[in-house]
Amino acid sequence: MDKDPDKGASRTSLEDYPRPSVAVDTAVLTLDPALGLAVLQVRRPRSPEWALPGTFLHRGEILADAVRRSLADKANVHGLDPRQLHVFDAPDRDDRGWVLSVAHIAVVPPDRVSTRSDATRLVSVEQPGHLVYDHDAIIKLAVADVRTHYAAGPDPDHLLGATFTLRDLRLVHEAVAGHELQRDNFRRAMESQLEPTGAFATGGRGRPAELFRRV
Repeated sequence: MDKDPDKGASRTSLEDYPRPSVAVDTAVLTLDPALGLAVLQVRRPRSPEWALPGTFLHRGEILADAVRRSLADKANVHGLDPRQLHVFDAPDRDDRGWVLSVAHIAVVPPDRVSTRSDATRLVSVEQPGHLVYDHDAIIKLAVADVRTHYAAGPDPDHLLGATFTLRDLRLVHEAVAGHELQRDNFRRAMESQLEPTGAFATGGRGRPAELFRRV
């Protein structure tokens, strides 16, 4: 039986406690014209398998730096600031040993991943394919999280610019939700969080559409 360092000793060393390895994995979500809401994946080295961009935490490194390092090294994506999503800590989640993964999420416009490397792909969140470890569960949680945020307010991750038409806003929300939204209900749900700019979109057919901004 393993000895519990918390029992029978007034002072113990950290070396007395078992230590998991700590990793970070990031679900980078974006919108793709053909795929809708899509997730960035990377090919594992010398393997046909795909995964979320991730890495192990280095000594003296904070989680945010490990996330940025993994995105740069694995996907050639820079300048993102993902937020923490959840800790995945099932003891058997990684067949290499005891590994905790601090999952992160970033929801970004397509141009923020335009420099991604050849060893990456964008895949619909509805069909992410076969992934290693529990990366499919990370994607599911990330999608649920972003859909909750988009149900509550107008484009909280700024996939659109500073101003937009109601139609453009609805189309973005539909892409995130994965289904069509009733137009009048959508307008009523969002209009209290929008303000008109007094300007109108140009270049389209018919009557120019009014431009709004987030309150």
